[in-house]
Amino acid sequence: MDRVPNPFSLLAERWQPSAEMVRRATFAALVMSVVIVVTGGAVRLTASGLGCTTWPRCTDESLTPTAEMGFHGVVEFTNRMLTYVLSAAVGWAILAARCHRPWRHSMTRLGWAQFWLVMSNAVLGGITVLTGLNPYTVALHMIAAMALVWVALLMWERSKEGDGPPKLVVPRPVHQLSYVLVTVIGLLVAAGTLVTGAGHHPGTPKDNKIVPRIPIDYDRLAQFHADFAFVSVGLAIAAIFVLAAVKAPQPARSRTKELLAVLLLQGVLGFIQYFTDAPELMVGLHMLLAALTWIAALRIPLALRTRGTEEVPADTPAPRTPETATV
Repeated sequence: MDRVPNPFSLLAERWQPSAEMVRRATFAALVMSVVIVVTGGAVRLTASGLGCTTWPRCTDESLTPTAEMGFHGVVEFTNRMLTYVLSAAVGWAILAARCHRPWRHSMTRLGWAQFWLVMSNAVLGGITVLTGLNPYTVALHMIAAMALVWVALLMWERSKEGDGPPKLVVPRPVHQLSYVLVTVIGLLVAAGTLVTGAGHHPGTPKDNKIVPRIPIDYDRLAQFHADFAFVSVGLAIAAIFVLAAVKAPQPARSRTKELLAVLLLQGVLGFIQYFTDAPELMVGLHMLLAALTWIAALRIPLALRTRGTEEVPADTPAPRTPETATV
């Protein structure tokens, strides 16, 4: 039990969710973290980035959009409201992890990490509006959303494991290769945000010329992004052969093949998008696949180590000082 009773400990005395419920809660948080990436993209692609003219209110006089703001105001405000749905999903994951017996402190830390990422990204979204859709803040907004996906995925994966120390099931250089692959995929996503910042969809109607853009040639940035895509595909193919050579566990090999498939699909979509002047629907699909590519890459190193099923006793007290969750 906790040293000092609090609402969480009192709830935990009355409700102990099953391990399956914890997994469902963490998966719901992961799904919502992807949904918010897609809906955030929809705001930009429908030119609704300034549908609400200020933040945290929608206008200086109104918390919600007015009739005069029309479609764009509704789209922007709806995306803001989805943040509450995301927060509810994260809250459910936190409560389920906290009330489960035995209490795994590492799980609740990951849940609270998601909560603070949601809050910080909401503030960053507000800054994006207040700065008139500055492309650099838009890029940071997307990167922060991908950080949330990362932590949500980690919590979901950890919900299926024990709390024993991680043990590699492949030689260390192979495990390090998987982190190189994750790093390159991360750079690929970051490069994509730069292309967006110089591209065709600033987030406002096309007759609005006041939204700043990244002052680098769009074609050069697109080629820079494509270069990272080629490197990513090459590393994924290399990882498939390496994992087969060292007889890595089947889940790890399957996840690497899934990553390659998503990368190839994303690459085809990206080339079509480039040569067709980035139609809105294809850009939206590209953003969805970017989130799925990131997830596919992150799952590979997690499949190259195991954790024992050691569990802490149900009455283990909370640590006196914060600890960093171990991946």
